[in-house]
Amino acid sequence: MPADTLAGMSTPLEDYALLSDLRTGPLVSREGSVDWLCLPRFDSQAVFSALLGGPDDGRWQLSIADGTVESWGYEPSTFVLETVWRSPTGRARVLDFLPPADTQGDLVRIVECLEGRVEVVHDLRIRFNYARATPWVRRLEDTADGRERLSSLAGPDGLLLTGPPLHAAQELTEGTSGAGRAAPDDDEGSPDTRDGGRAHRLVGSRMLSEGEETAWDLTWYPSWEEQPEGVDAREALERTRRFWTEWADQIEAEGLHALAITRSLLTLRAMTHAQTGGIVAAPTASLPEEFGGSRNWDYRYTWLRDASLTIEVMVDHGFTQGALLWRDWLLRAVAGDIDDLRIMYGLGGERELDEKELDHLSGYEDSRPVRIGNGAAGQYQADVPGEVMLALARLRDAEGSEDGYSWGLQRNLLRYCEANLSRKDHGLWEMRGDLHHFTHGRVMMWAAFNEGVRAVEEHGLAGDVEHWRTLRDQLRTEILEQGYDQGRGTFTQTYDNDEVDASLLQLPHTGFVAYDDELMLGTVAAIEEDLQGPTGLLHRYRTAAGLDGLEGAEYPFLMCCFWLVEQYAMSGRMDEARSLMTQLLDYSSGVGLLSEEYDPETGRLAGNYPQAFSHLSLIRAADALAS
Repeated sequence: MPADTLAGMSTPLEDYALLSDLRTGPLVSREGSVDWLCLPRFDSQAVFSALLGGPDDGRWQLSIADGTVESWGYEPSTFVLETVWRSPTGRARVLDFLPPADTQGDLVRIVECLEGRVEVVHDLRIRFNYARATPWVRRLEDTADGRERLSSLAGPDGLLLTGPPLHAAQELTEGTSGAGRAAPDDDEGSPDTRDGGRAHRLVGSRMLSEGEETAWDLTWYPSWEEQPEGVDAREALERTRRFWTEWADQIEAEGLHALAITRSLLTLRAMTHAQTGGIVAAPTASLPEEFGGSRNWDYRYTWLRDASLTIEVMVDHGFTQGALLWRDWLLRAVAGDIDDLRIMYGLGGERELDEKELDHLSGYEDSRPVRIGNGAAGQYQADVPGEVMLALARLRDAEGSEDGYSWGLQRNLLRYCEANLSRKDHGLWEMRGDLHHFTHGRVMMWAAFNEGVRAVEEHGLAGDVEHWRTLRDQLRTEILEQGYDQGRGTFTQTYDNDEVDASLLQLPHTGFVAYDDELMLGTVAAIEEDLQGPTGLLHRYRTAAGLDGLEGAEYPFLMCCFWLVEQYAMSGRMDEARSLMTQLLDYSSGVGLLSEEYDPETGRLAGNYPQAFSHLSLIRAADALAS
């Protein structure tokens, strides 16, 4: 249902589809509303922010008058979204997509009448800079084929709408969430004139008869440059289909979960910037971990951990060469800054990701504050070098060789680990409370040195292997003495508490302990007792323990649930693994996407969406079930 039809209820995340041109990733609702769009990059300012507020915070709704959605989904192995509408007078198909491009960004919407007659209705509200700037709109010369061109400008950003004409509405409708925003005066100007004027809302309708089609193209460009030419919609459609299907044809995935693996790999590719190689943790910001709560973070950046895990699953599914794209981003990001390693960077390797609050936005499900930027970028997290070393080792093992530049950086990472050997950290979950020695982080540090030793012993690379072996063995002794509770028979969240943490499910992945080792089985039992709810879903940790320094709670974390599937499968609990996997896949949206979390009480996805972590762990769980 549209976001503005039910007061106080945001469109469920499972009713959104992601589009991608490998530069940005808008969300389009089942009812045809583009409610989130950042241009020109995933981490740029949003021009449509209705996702985090209301319709007047920016959206583009394209619908069929008096229509209902008959079907909704991606064309196979693509990010071309097909929505079939039925109205009392006919049926229509809408195709939404972003053609891959190196320069301008285009959002193309094609409408074809399949039966009878239909009326195509638009409600376009452009709000640059997260709904803080209403554009100046003016009409330009029509294209050679008679399509109208409307230019919308605000500061550095320009948008060009090419297609059948829209006109300015002189009234604001319901859904305004911006503080102090007033309705436009009648004399503010109309985009139907050459002089132009401020347009708060562009509307229009067009009748189509069976066999007729039309298209609209919304193109971003720098405001100081000449307006670009709109694309040929049909040519762009074929180019987009070809791009995605050719990439998907390279995927190695078989068995019961092949389609889920394929869609997850496609999603990871869709969340990757084509030019820089950086992958965003999610294309969205500030979607809540608890509806109405304050745990709302911006995930439109590239975490070293996410990039590393992506390399691993890409290698496992036949993309050894393709994984180099992510590896090269990773190497560039940390080059020259190894002594002050960041846990995350901007898509181009930017270090400054200052966190701010947008008080004028009401938030998804009234969840405030709405945050952009991410203050966790400056945290120290002990596990990160180990994640990187594990991923590059996986790539090295698959290729049978190592790049000299890559190995040099890995040696520097080990020096960084040694320099920070006794340092406490914020942990995998980016807690904002006191620092601790997290057991998961210490094991990942062990893994870093272990992979350094393996690189020398198994691949003949140069390095101080005896020193690394000594540090590795010292860490193992320390972890078993301080990170394991002998009385309860479980690894612990930190050295100084007796809590358990779902991150401990990752210990076997490093090689520190086997999946079926008694130490691990006891840990799994404790996790099931403390973190598993009645629906079988896992929380990351007990927020009630107060360790994270944050208010409120959060829903079960889907990545951790997939980790449990992997653990069950690898330790022989196959029936439980299959059952939980089926349950988790049922939570996917209608287009096969997963968010960060799931609320079992409301049956809704929560947190940023789609979430790279969830899709990465889905792939690993499916692989474990197939092994």
